[in-house]
Amino acid sequence: MTEKIVVLGSNGQIGTELVTALRTAYGESNVVACDIRRPDYDIKNSGPFEFVNVLEKDTLNAIFQKYKPTQVYLLAALLSATGEQNPKLAWDLNMNGLLNILDLAITYKTAKVYWPSSIAVFGPNSPKDLTPQFCVMDPNTVYGISKLAGERWCEYYHQKFGLDVRSIRYPGLISWKAAPGGGTTDYAIHIFHDALKKASYTSFLNAGTELPMMYMDDAIRGTIELMDANADDITIRSSYNFTGVSFTPETLADEIRKHIPEFTLNYGANDPRQQIADSWPRSIDDSYAAKDWGWKPEFDLGKLTADMFKNLKK
Repeated sequence: MTEKIVVLGSNGQIGTELVTALRTAYGESNVVACDIRRPDYDIKNSGPFEFVNVLEKDTLNAIFQKYKPTQVYLLAALLSATGEQNPKLAWDLNMNGLLNILDLAITYKTAKVYWPSSIAVFGPNSPKDLTPQFCVMDPNTVYGISKLAGERWCEYYHQKFGLDVRSIRYPGLISWKAAPGGGTTDYAIHIFHDALKKASYTSFLNAGTELPMMYMDDAIRGTIELMDANADDITIRSSYNFTGVSFTPETLADEIRKHIPEFTLNYGANDPRQQIADSWPRSIDDSYAAKDWGWKPEFDLGKLTADMFKNLKK
């Protein structure tokens, strides 16, 4: 059977690269990109595009009716830092958008649904080092609260209705193709741009703030590997822990100096994102993903840094 895939939130940091990868794998005409804005990147003419707001049920229903998707990826969300500026909108988008898609997937018998969670589900009382799959989760941002609630809904729809819904708790994601979307880990992208432009950067996170990160190539590959895995092998229906490499702004700056020796890193004061970062893990145990569907990252900090500079210089 030919797959027909709908990607909602296709203009975001993940969506721009995921749509390209899915079109390469399944054919350009079989992957429908959907967003509330027209895309301004290189995939806008490579396959079907639809204007969609995930909060508008009638529009969503029309998309499901038109394409009858076998797979749906729901990426539309307000991220951690942006969400704190408008918490009720963040809750509405992140929660009701998910429920709309889960309901339509049941109605139209969609085979598989993908919805991303985040390390933001962990909080001040979660273990900070090698944070396990199952532990105390007390998020203190509306983004984290909505993601934790979403995980419970995903597992509920799987248990109650047999829906094949799959999820990953993304760490901070680093990419060169698209701008970051307003998250607490965005410094790890901006720092590369400023390093090339002016050989300096002012970090909004403190020097010793260690956070789990991942290069986008790994994130996209891991996401598709999860969706391609046999359903019987998927033991986590809330969301899988998932990670690449953990580092601090200072560690990243040292790696950047191997390419730009004169690079200097400064630190700003009293940024609200610091408090968010302090509540998150320093490192993640993703052994369930490794055991269930063979997850293994390819990019360490050195390889990630070299690839960022290679592509940004172009």
